[in-house]
Amino acid sequence: MTDATGARGDTADEASEIPAKYLPPVQYADLPEVLPMKKVIGPSVLLLAGAIGSGEYVLWPNITAQVGLALVWLTVLGVLTQYFLNMEIERYTLATGETAVTGFTRLWKPWGVLFIVMAVGAWMWPGWASGGTTTLSFALGFSEDAIPYVTIGVLVLIGLILTISPVVYRTVEKIQFFLVALIVLFVLYAIFFLLGGDGYEALGRGFVEVDKIPDAISDIGAAPLLGAIAFAGAGGVMNLVQSNWVRDKGLGMGARMPRVVSPFTGEESAAPTTGYFFRRDEENMRRWNEWWKVANREQFVTFFVIGAVALLTFMTLTYVTIGLTGEESFDFIKVEGEALKALEGDWLGTAFWLIGSVVLFSTNLTVLDMVARLTADVLKTGALRESATWSESRLYFATVWLMILFGSIILLSGVDQPLVLLVIASALNGVVMFVYSVLLIQLNRGVLPREIGLRGGRFAVLIWAVLFYGGFSVVLLIDQAKQLFG
Repeated sequence: MTDATGARGDTADEASEIPAKYLPPVQYADLPEVLPMKKVIGPSVLLLAGAIGSGEYVLWPNITAQVGLALVWLTVLGVLTQYFLNMEIERYTLATGETAVTGFTRLWKPWGVLFIVMAVGAWMWPGWASGGTTTLSFALGFSEDAIPYVTIGVLVLIGLILTISPVVYRTVEKIQFFLVALIVLFVLYAIFFLLGGDGYEALGRGFVEVDKIPDAISDIGAAPLLGAIAFAGAGGVMNLVQSNWVRDKGLGMGARMPRVVSPFTGEESAAPTTGYFFRRDEENMRRWNEWWKVANREQFVTFFVIGAVALLTFMTLTYVTIGLTGEESFDFIKVEGEALKALEGDWLGTAFWLIGSVVLFSTNLTVLDMVARLTADVLKTGALRESATWSESRLYFATVWLMILFGSIILLSGVDQPLVLLVIASALNGVVMFVYSVLLIQLNRGVLPREIGLRGGRFAVLIWAVLFYGGFSVVLLIDQAKQLFG
């Protein structure tokens, strides 16, 4: 038997549908009743906060400054593809309470460690915090020499906020709800008062002048383009950690799983994070269909609609304020702020830079949270499963502070250009997305029963995702090989 907290009883049956070769078996339990929409909203807000701070505010506007709005179709296609990917990441967690990476580890044991390497390798670069401090310097006027030290201070502050949170997910969710609300208010102001007729006309031309796409692609370069496509939405491992947030939010079978809490202010659980599965009887299938419906609605409205609108707004705002400057450095943000000052007064340029700081700092909060969640989940499910000392919460906080330490070392070493750091991170994450698109097909079509698994049109979209990210990853590898050996 199982109780609401997920405690396992001696008489619980093992669920034979879920592979148990590399991890202990999951047990049968009833799927909890669905929650109302207002209690489901949250995981997609965290993902949106990360998305706006990467592709929406920096990478795609930077591309717009170089080639205009010729690639708007790629941005919309990228966000839409990620919506379907995110739902496949959620599918396994809603059904089992386990994260997607735990599911991958059930297919092949090394996947867990490999995804830790991919997460840390792609996200250890503190480009978001560095970018946030840089935009803050535009607004407040402090010197470039101070940027690395202010950035380190911001990273430490984020670490302290996470460390003292009784239930980390709730704290992160509250912070990101507030920050995303500020961003949405600015986006609405831009839509109604800043873009103007010329902006909407240019955006419309971007959707119809598809003949300009090949030339625009060739002008950008493989790494920046793959990074921007990966971050048209959230990007890389950040999407994958959607399943950790779904679990900690208590959606679907995640309601039966332990949460990450502060080792100082919360009540820790040393329990491993392997999950449960439900028998497909009439009541459980009713609950499953309701969970799937409400989860899709939360993801579509929050991530796809708001994310796509924000992305297109920031791109169009760049086009109408600075046009085709050809600027490839982070300074295009400074130029855009100066243009907004000339357009509406000093207050607007300053507000634009401050919003940029909010956007980028909120993304770095998401980055630290998601890398630590993935790492802690993998280690507690695998190598440290039986440890009474290393709970998932303690592993989480150890990872957070190691990431802060490594980011600080990078900044002090002199590598502090935010755009360079963001391009490195984003290009690596594009390759990661190709890898887990393949694994999601194997997990949700090959493991989950047909009644709740991947099929039909969504299967076709996952095949498209494999080709989409795989194709650009191959182009990136070829491009890098030419640079190394050509």
